Amino acid sequence: MLILLAVAGMAGSASFTHVHDWTMHNSPAGTGDWFGWANATVTELIPLAAGLEARRRRSRGIPVGRYPIAMIVGAVTLSLAGQFAEAKPGLSGWIISAIPALGFLALIKLVLSTPPEPVVDVAPVAEADALVGSTPRLLVSPAAFTRVNGAARR
Repeated sequence: MLILLAVAGMAGSASFTHVHDWTMHNSPAGTGDWFGWANATVTELIPLAAGLEARRRRSRGIPVGRYPIAMIVGAVTLSLAGQFAEAKPGLSGWIISAIPALGFLALIKLVLSTPPEPVVDVAPVAEADALVGSTPRLLVSPAAFTRVNGAARR
């Protein structure tokens, strides 16, 4: 996990810097430096936010839909445009400049593709049946037990 955080931090930092610099080179004179960082933050974190939303929808059985995917594609396009604009002209400059953005996105994909922890289904139990003396007991459905138990064996 430490390696993942270190690589994500460095890739994110380089990618944010490229978008910041691109923004500032193309902004009107007198534009505050904060604007470059704001633009970089929005551009670089939209794929993460859209990916989290897609994961949430998928885990709940809701169709992901086109909007989160369109947000990811649009933000990646903007990010790569910033990387390429700040690169030394030519194929090697473009490839080298794209590595931080693509690495950051690859790590986001890796983290978001890890399935969330399983949810345990609780079987409905009548209130009187749930009490033994004064100690409440929780009954778990057999399907939930199998799903959790099966996931533990993998």
